[in-house]
Amino acid sequence: MKTEDFAELVASIKQAGEIRRGNRKAARVTKIVVPDVQKIRDGLGLSQSEFALMIGVSARTIQNWEQKRREPEGAAKALLMVAAQSPKTVLKALHTVKVASRLTPALKTKSRRAAIKAA
Repeated sequence: MKTEDFAELVASIKQAGEIRRGNRKAARVTKIVVPDVQKIRDGLGLSQSEFALMIGVSARTIQNWEQKRREPEGAAKALLMVAAQSPKTVLKALHTVKVASRLTPALKTKSRRAAIKAA
């Protein structure tokens, strides 16, 4: 590593320490929005098991997200952010024949069937 690059790195680390101690204000703060999984799922009219099957995660993962024990990451987080903005599009895109055949026995109410057909 070049001497000037190393000096810049050391200066950055010192600045980070000052920010952490409250002696310096951060130049910018990035807030990452975590989607409300239960609100999204309820909006789709799906149970935890149905929603988990549809997006390809376990029901336990959905429970952990909804109870704030864990946060969605990566592609799952991106998918949930899209679902929050356009639930019908996500439902239509992910409600494939394979998933539909496994969900059909679980679709006990007309509102769930109607939500899927409407999408």
